[in-house]
Amino acid sequence: MSKRILLMPHGTAGDVLPFIWLGRQMKQRGHEVTMLWVDMYRDAATRAGIDFVSIKDGGEFQRMSHESALWSGAQSMRQGHAYADRCTAACLQAYAEEVAPRGRPDLILGPMISFAARLLRERHGIPFVSTNIQPAPFISAYDLPAGLPWVRVLRKLPVFLRKLILAAASGDFQPMPVLRQCCLDQGVRPPRSLRKDWYHSPDGVLALFPSWFGKPQPDWPANTFQWDFPLEDLAEESPLSADFIAFLEAPGKKLLFTLGSAGGGSRHAAGFFRAALECALQLDCQAVFICGEPAHFPPSLPPSVHVASYAPYSRLLKFMDVAVHAGGVGTVSQFLAAGVPQIVACSVFDQPDNAERVVKTGAGFALPLASFSSARAIPLLRRCLTDKSVRSSASECRRRFLERPPAALLLKWLESRMQPVLTP
Repeated sequence: MSKRILLMPHGTAGDVLPFIWLGRQMKQRGHEVTMLWVDMYRDAATRAGIDFVSIKDGGEFQRMSHESALWSGAQSMRQGHAYADRCTAACLQAYAEEVAPRGRPDLILGPMISFAARLLRERHGIPFVSTNIQPAPFISAYDLPAGLPWVRVLRKLPVFLRKLILAAASGDFQPMPVLRQCCLDQGVRPPRSLRKDWYHSPDGVLALFPSWFGKPQPDWPANTFQWDFPLEDLAEESPLSADFIAFLEAPGKKLLFTLGSAGGGSRHAAGFFRAALECALQLDCQAVFICGEPAHFPPSLPPSVHVASYAPYSRLLKFMDVAVHAGGVGTVSQFLAAGVPQIVACSVFDQPDNAERVVKTGAGFALPLASFSSARAIPLLRRCLTDKSVRSSASECRRRFLERPPAALLLKWLESRMQPVLTP
């Protein structure tokens, strides 16, 4: 029987694409699927056959995602949470005006930072599955994610002390005035602590990454279902140009350098691509540069470098010998699936933790974006190009993707979550 599914992602392309994949799968099972998010991702969703509803935030998300402050380690989490708070009212308004009149959703899928999704669950009893596309949001005392404040010190402590410290910390980055007011307006008790009360839904928690990348821990929510990487990149809807294909098919070693769809907002972006050009020239390799803000590319690039604002990685990687990227989990997973050695130029959010996990696989290295230079990167690139152990580890990662569980197991679990929630 057809059900209504509401997707409420939060973030840039790497955060949205896994929900597009989920939407595709649910549509194939006959369900009606709608995505609610900022208008800049309307085209990506509609090309995948998913209905789209835009929130009206005055373009704030697009401006913010290209500001350097969002990509600064000291400010990134605060900036991200502050916007999540501010957009709650816009999400609720879009839901009331364009989603609710079509009929009450039977299930909402969204990340834990989609506060409006959780509020809809509390107010209307709509089942909500909080969806983690990377391990870091679980913040396990047994497997502390890299990038957290004081994580190096905490990891030296016994587990029981880590538990006590995490229990004492609220995990909230700042007050959430808009969320609090929205809760009061809807007759919902505001959460005292986001991490303790709201981050993981009681209706189900979905981990969209494999256990060999992020092993389940004893303090994960008991209602967690773990599957695998979705590997969505709109490949079918984003064909490469003829000149791009010709460049890829030309003989020669090829390096891929990318900071993703919004990474161009980093204050380190221009320096990253200058260093990338030096690396390619010194190693006598061809290079592909991908960035959402092409203005960060060096001027007067040689013919051995091809630039693009976006390209589906699954179409590129069979031509690549090494990839250097910012460390978003979607990018990481594509390169692992292709068996391509990688260097993660990480900076904020989940990127340091994803980088550490790549290093543990043996399939690549981590080099923080703030200290990225040709002098530091070239030795690592040489190892990626020539070290048999690195290339063998990358191939082993690719083999693991041949053992992916069937998507039907995940979809049946999601369908089992569609039980109305009893609300106060």
